[in-house]
Formats: sequence, structure tokens, C-alpha cells
Amino acid sequence: MVKRKLKIPRGKRLTWGVAGCSYNTENSFLPAFQLLKKSKLSAIYSSSEERAKKVGSKFGITKTFSDFNEFLKEDFKAVYIGSANHNHFEQVINAAKAGKHILCEKPMALNVQQAEEMVSVCKENNVHLSINYIHRFHPLVVKAKELIEKQMIGKIVSVSASFNADIPPSDNFRFKKILSGGGALRDVGTHMIDLLRFFGGEIDEVKGFMDNIIYKSEVEDFASAVVKFNNSGYGYFNVSFNTKRFFNRIEILGYKGAISIENVIGNKPSPSKLTIDLHGETKKAFRKRANKLLFRLRDFQSSILMNQTPSITGVDGLINMRIIEELESQCQ
Repeated sequence: MVKRKLKIPRGKRLTWGVAGCSYNTENSFLPAFQLLKKSKLSAIYSSSEERAKKVGSKFGITKTFSDFNEFLKEDFKAVYIGSANHNHFEQVINAAKAGKHILCEKPMALNVQQAEEMVSVCKENNVHLSINYIHRFHPLVVKAKELIEKQMIGKIVSVSASFNADIPPSDNFRFKKILSGGGALRDVGTHMIDLLRFFGGEIDEVKGFMDNIIYKSEVEDFASAVVKFNNSGYGYFNVSFNTKRFFNRIEILGYKGAISIENVIGNKPSPSKLTIDLHGETKKAFRKRANKLLFRLRDFQSSILMNQTPSITGVDGLINMRIIEELESQCQ
């Protein structure tokens, strides 16, 4: 099922903690969280006490911490882990042992071994682990998935997804391999892999390339791959940090028609566009602006309050990590 309508009983609320005061936390996650009903933010953590207080003050959070273990002693049920990649493993493990349900940023870990342990420890402690793959939740992506499930475009022939932007090397952790694990593939390619699996199903084989085409740094500025789906057809993605022109597009080709989705991955001021082109019918196009992160938070919130398995789990993140490592091993 694509849409899950879990009706939350009146009066039920989910209390949250936030770990990591990154730019994304401050400018994306917390503004979306303020629009979320039935949730309350009670504490925030950063390794920098000054940073925790600054972000906490901006969003009216009085309980701020620079000690992660002290932070976990607070009485909240769910935690968003928005820290740098190299912190995800230890923070998820400790949060799980503290009995907190977890929404973790992508990629979930630095390697498959870490991801496997994270999934295992969360299961042992009876807490839910979900990875923050937000693009699945845009209404136009949901609509495309519904059309596929209804066989409107017939048997899948191919699915492609691309995300290209200009992100020059800087002091940001993304460009330090020991902190990020890698470049464009891990940072945005992980989203493309998730979308390929969402539309095309599980992946059997993968072959790809990584390179530094424009920018030279510790990590790649370009990655692409072709995958073979278990059920039907093939997938393709490309991602880069090296194009002045921001570009993102999803294309799904079936025997009876095609679907394209433009501008769903970023570029907030512009609406996303869904085009449906079915054999024997007039082409149709729909445009929509949407806060996909808010839809994603509502889904996670409902799952936790209703004690249901989240629509995206730690296993999804683990599968994604396995594909990433397979690609990286081919490009060494």
C-alpha cells in the first residue's frame, strides 16, 4: 500500500528529542516540525553547547544538551538523529538502548556492518528505526506509485532518477571521507536508490561508476549506476555535486505508457510537475507544491503512536547501504 491512514486517538501525543543541530535541522526539519500536530519537542542535543542553545532558543526549546547520554535521560519517546554521518551508528545504538524510537538521517551508517548492528539492536530493544527518505512522501510521487500499482502503464521497462546540483568542496563534513563515508553517492545517491526501489522493487544487480569530473576532493562529485530489478525491467540513476544548473527528474517507462516527475527533489520555490502519457490517451500534466518532509513526519508520528511498523524501516536503510558498498567496490 502507498497511503496509510492511521487514525490517531484523540489526546495522544508524541514527544521528541532532536540530536544534531546541522543546517538541515535548523532550516528544514525544525520548521516542518512546527507544523506537525500531535507532536511536541522537549529536548535538543548538539556536541556544541553554544549551538544547542542557539537553535533551542530559536525554536523555543529550553532543554538543551551537549552530553548525549544526559540528553537520552529526558522523557521523550522518539528521537530525530540529524547529526553528521559518522555519528549515526553510536547515537542510534545508544538511543535504542534507552528505549527511544528513531528517525535517522540518510545514509544510516558508514558501512553495512554498522547498519546491520543498528537494525539488530533496535529489534532487541523493541524500538522502531526509520530512515529519513523524504521524497517518497511527495503527493506526486505517491500518485505515480498508485498508477504503477493499478497497472496503468503496464509492465515496468525502466525507472530513472537524477539529482544534479553545484556543491563545491568546503569544510563541511560531506567532503571529509572519514566523517561522511563518501560523496555524491552517499549524500544524494542514497535517495535515488530509495526511489528506484520504491517504484521498481528490489534490486538484483548493480553496475556503476564514480568520478571527480569537476571538483577534486577526498570524495566523488559524480556517481551513476544501472540496476536490474527482481520483478521487471531496469533502473538508472545519476547524481552529482558539479553542475551549475540544478536539475532533477524521475522517469518511469512501462509497456502501456510513461510517467515523469520533475522538480520533486529540491528547488522549493517551484512546484513539482507530474506528466502522465498513456498509450491512446491525451498527455496529462499536474503541478503541485508540497512540504514532503511534513508528510514524512506525519507518517512516522502515526506509526509510533499507533505502534505500527514505519513505512520505511532500518532494513530499507541496510539494503541501501549494501547497494552503495557494492557500487563503491566496483569503482575502487
